[in-house]
Amino acid sequence: MTDFAATRALFHLPDGVVYLDGNSLGPMPLAAAGQVRQMIESEWGEMLITGWNKAGWMDLPKRLGDRIGRLIGAEPGTVVMGDTLSIKVYQALAAALEMRPDRRVILSDSGNFPSDLYMAEGLVRTLGRGYALRVVDPEEISEAIDEDVAVLMLTEVDYRTGRRHDMAALTAKAHAVGALTVWDLAHSAGALPVDVASAGADFAVGCTYKYLNSGPGGPAFIYVAPRHAEVARPALSGWLGHEAPFAFDLDYRPGQGIERMRVGTPPVIQLAALEAAMDVWDIADIHDVRARSIELTESFIAGVEAQCPDLTLASPRDPAARGSQVSFRHPEGYAIMQALIVRGVIGDFRAPDILRFGFTPLYIGPDDVDRAVATLADLMDGNLWNRAEYKARAAVT
Repeated sequence: MTDFAATRALFHLPDGVVYLDGNSLGPMPLAAAGQVRQMIESEWGEMLITGWNKAGWMDLPKRLGDRIGRLIGAEPGTVVMGDTLSIKVYQALAAALEMRPDRRVILSDSGNFPSDLYMAEGLVRTLGRGYALRVVDPEEISEAIDEDVAVLMLTEVDYRTGRRHDMAALTAKAHAVGALTVWDLAHSAGALPVDVASAGADFAVGCTYKYLNSGPGGPAFIYVAPRHAEVARPALSGWLGHEAPFAFDLDYRPGQGIERMRVGTPPVIQLAALEAAMDVWDIADIHDVRARSIELTESFIAGVEAQCPDLTLASPRDPAARGSQVSFRHPEGYAIMQALIVRGVIGDFRAPDILRFGFTPLYIGPDDVDRAVATLADLMDGNLWNRAEYKARAAVT
């Protein structure tokens, strides 16, 4: 069993703060500062460029990819790190489309993260020739999977409401009509058990700065199923995805397997922070994390609904149908969230009216839930959020 007191002790959490925004940016693992300092001072500082060989910087993307792979049920050697999530979405989507040349439709839903849809829109514009992005309501996605679809592109857990798609069932339906799948695991990896191999996923992508706690701007990852590893062709044929980068050939030859999905130079400093963050999983089991998450979110929902009747639950009531977050609706959700943050309970807001709370059992416990509910109830009872300073929108909500 996971000792959650022990995992909490591995994070820096500011005094007096209940942090319910790990679904947007995880807190700093205590070991991260030392790991980054060691990399900067002992590796970059002393080794200079020889660190690529001596310190193993070039191997970091695949080595850390395997560590994340174990959390998402990926086969060894099928996950690699680097670049941003948007880049990885584009890579996966372009490769999947090329593998279905007789089809032109990308199918997604209106609950998908907008950046994923933007990437698809841009790719469709570039390709032309009748390619199209088809977006339906989340509840309609299963019925919309037909023989026109080349790629089903979905985020497993909705960033706004926490609603969770059935990856295995939808992948099976896509495969039954000859389509491929691209799954975004940004709100899944490190939050709940994922098994991309058993689900039959073709491609999967995700970021590391949320539930994996790699820090702001942490690198993304991409998974390619082994059956596609030597077939998928990277649309972004970057130098480090070349079969022999230091041969400096003028023509591109894709690397072996997942290595071909590398693009730019690895962000070594950020990967050092991720390596420290992944050490937390040496003492944590994702199934224990999921069970505790359900306990915490159920307690939070019950408390808020009992004490804050003006808030409306936006997340699925069934815990099996949602990720590790809870969202409530209110027309003044932004102001309410700002007032909460001032009082030391940090969540975030998503337009047009969603107060969003992330639950990460690695560092959040029952006492935090009780304090968050009590603080929110006090705000709502006293109408304390209704002040001009709480309604002024900041750049990041």
